[in-house]
Amino acid sequence: MGNFSQLVYLVPLFPLIGFLINGLFWKRMPKALGGIIGSVAILASFCVALGIFFEVKSPDFHGPVIVTLFDFIQSGKLNVPFAFQVDALSSLFLLIITGIGFLIHVYSTSYMHDDEGMVKYFAYLNLFVFSMLLLVLGANYLIMFIGWEGVGLCSYLLIGFWFKDKENTDAAKKAFVMNRIGDLGFLVGMLLILFSFGTLSYQEFFGQLHNGGTIVPASTYNWIALCLFIGATGKSAQIPLYTWLPDAMAGPTPVSALIHAATMVTAGIYMIARSGALYSLAPMILHVVAIIGLATAVLAATIACRQYDIKKVLAYSTVSQLGFMFLALGTGAYTTAVFHVMTHAFFKALLFLGSGSVIHAMGGEQDIRKMGGLGKHMRITQITFLIGCLAISGIPGFSGFFSKDAILADAFSSNPVLYYLGAAAAMMTAFYMFRLYFLTFGGSFRGTEHQHHHLHESPAAMTIPLVVLAILSIVGGYVGLPEVMSEHNAIASFLAPVVTNFGEHHLSTSLEWTLMAVSVSVSVIAIIMAYTANRKPNFVPSTGIAKLLENKWYVDELYDAIIVKPINGLSNLLDKYTERRGIDGVVNGVGKTVRWGSDRLRLLQSGQVGFYIFIMVLGIVVLFSLSFFWIK
Repeated sequence: MGNFSQLVYLVPLFPLIGFLINGLFWKRMPKALGGIIGSVAILASFCVALGIFFEVKSPDFHGPVIVTLFDFIQSGKLNVPFAFQVDALSSLFLLIITGIGFLIHVYSTSYMHDDEGMVKYFAYLNLFVFSMLLLVLGANYLIMFIGWEGVGLCSYLLIGFWFKDKENTDAAKKAFVMNRIGDLGFLVGMLLILFSFGTLSYQEFFGQLHNGGTIVPASTYNWIALCLFIGATGKSAQIPLYTWLPDAMAGPTPVSALIHAATMVTAGIYMIARSGALYSLAPMILHVVAIIGLATAVLAATIACRQYDIKKVLAYSTVSQLGFMFLALGTGAYTTAVFHVMTHAFFKALLFLGSGSVIHAMGGEQDIRKMGGLGKHMRITQITFLIGCLAISGIPGFSGFFSKDAILADAFSSNPVLYYLGAAAAMMTAFYMFRLYFLTFGGSFRGTEHQHHHLHESPAAMTIPLVVLAILSIVGGYVGLPEVMSEHNAIASFLAPVVTNFGEHHLSTSLEWTLMAVSVSVSVIAIIMAYTANRKPNFVPSTGIAKLLENKWYVDELYDAIIVKPINGLSNLLDKYTERRGIDGVVNGVGKTVRWGSDRLRLLQSGQVGFYIFIMVLGIVVLFSLSFFWIK
C-alpha cells in the first residue's frame, strides 16, 4: 500500500501556493505565466489526489485515515484539530474537483487570454479550488465550514470579476447575501451538534449516533438535520434560495463551469451525504429534502424551457439537476446522489465549456435566437455539445442515463408520485437541452454578417478539455451499473465503508426494466418534440404560460415585493425617525444645549471692571448668607 494519505495536505497546499504567487505578483506577471502557474498547481494536486484514490481503493486500506496538522482550537473540554479525513467519499470528491478543475484552468488560459486581469483571475480560481478542497477534506464540521465560507467568498470575487459592469456586481452581491442566509443555518446546526454532543469531529459525532452514547431528544436530530439542510439549500441553490445561481452567469464562462458543475453547488450534497448517519435518524427531514429537491427540479426545468440566453438555460438546468440529487438524498439513496454529482460534473462542465466556445466564436453573443447553423463552422464543439445533451437527457449508453435512472428507481421505491414527477422533470430536461442544441447548431445562421464572417472553431486549449469531458460523459456512468445489468456496482461498493443508503430498496427485474423504458421513452419523445418545434424557429412575443416561464415565474419580482421593498421601507423609516430624529437628535441636542447655555453665560463676560467688582461683592454676600443660615 502506498502512503499517499499522509501527503493529503499537499492537495490543498498546491492551489494555495498558486494563489499566493499569482495574487501577490498579478500586476507584474505575464498573463501566460499566470495561467501556467495556476494550471500546474491544480495538476500537481490532481496527481496526489490520484495516488490517494488508488490507495483508498486498495484492499489493504483500513480507513478512514485522519491526518492532523496542528491543534486549531483548544479551550476547556473542546478540542478541534486542523485535521483532514481521507476515506472513499473525500478521495472521490478530490478527483472530481482537481480533475475537472484542471481542465477548466487549461480552458481558461485561452478563453481569458485577452483579459487584462487574467493573472488575478487565476489567483481567484486557485483560491476557489483550495477552499473547495478544505471543504471536502476537513475531518470535522469546523474545517468544512471554513472551506464553505471560502468558496462563498471566491464565488463573489469570480461572479463579479468584471466589476465595472453594475449587473455583474449586483449578481455577485446577490450570491453572497443568499449564501449567507444558508450559512447561518449551517452555523446554528454546527453549534447544536457541539452543544448536544460535545464534539465537531465526524468520527466522534457519528460514533455517538451509532452507539447511542449521548442521550438526546429525537427532536434534536431533526433540528440539527434541518439546520444543516438550510445551509445546503443556500449553497446548492434549492427553493427558496435558488435565485442567485442563474444570476451568477454574469461571471466568465469557465467560472460558471467550475462553480455550477463540479464544485461549489455540490457542497450541499456532499455535506448531507457525509452526514448520512444523522439524516437516517431524522426521517421527517429526509421527506422535506425529497420534496424540496423534487419541487426545485420541476420548477427550474419549466423555466429552462423558455430561456433564450445560452448560459441561463444551463444555469436553470443545474438547479434542476441539483434538485434530482436532493431527491435522491431525500429517499435515503446517498450513494446514488454522489454518483449523480460525479456524472453531472462531467456533462455539465462539458456543456458550460461548450457554451463558452460558442460565445467565443460569436464575439460575446449569448442569445440563441441570434445563432443557428454553427455546426458547419464548429464541428468539435457541436459533437461534444451533442454528447453532453445526450448524457444529461438520460439516453442509454451515456453517463447521465445510469445515475438518473438510479435516482428515479429509488424515488419509485420510496413513493411512485415522486417517480412520476421526477420523470416529468427528466422529460423537460431532454426538451430544453435539445431545444438549445437545435437552435444553436441546427438550421441557418440568424446573426449579423460580421458575426458570420468571424465564426471559427475554438483553439486547442479550449477544444481538448471539451473532448476529454465528452469521453468522461460517455464512460463515466459505467462505474454505477444498476442491478439488472450487473451484480457489481463499483461506486456503491467503493463508497460503502463511508456512505450507505438508508432503507435499501429492491425492485423486481421486470419493474426496473419497465421504469427504465418509461424514462428513456419520455426523453426520446421530448427530443422529437424539441426538433419539430425548433426546426423552423419563429420567435414571436411570448404570451400566457410562455411569458410566465420566460419571466421565471416572477419569483425575483415576488421576492422584491415581499422581502426587499418592505426591508428598504423599514430601513428608510428607521433612518428617518430612529437614526436621524432619535439617536442623532439626542446627540445633537446635547451639543445644542451646551452651546445655547454657553452663549448665555458669555453675556456675563462684559469686560467692565465695575461690573466684575459688583458680581464679586454679590458673590461674597451670597457665601456669607449661606454660611450664616445653613452651616451650623
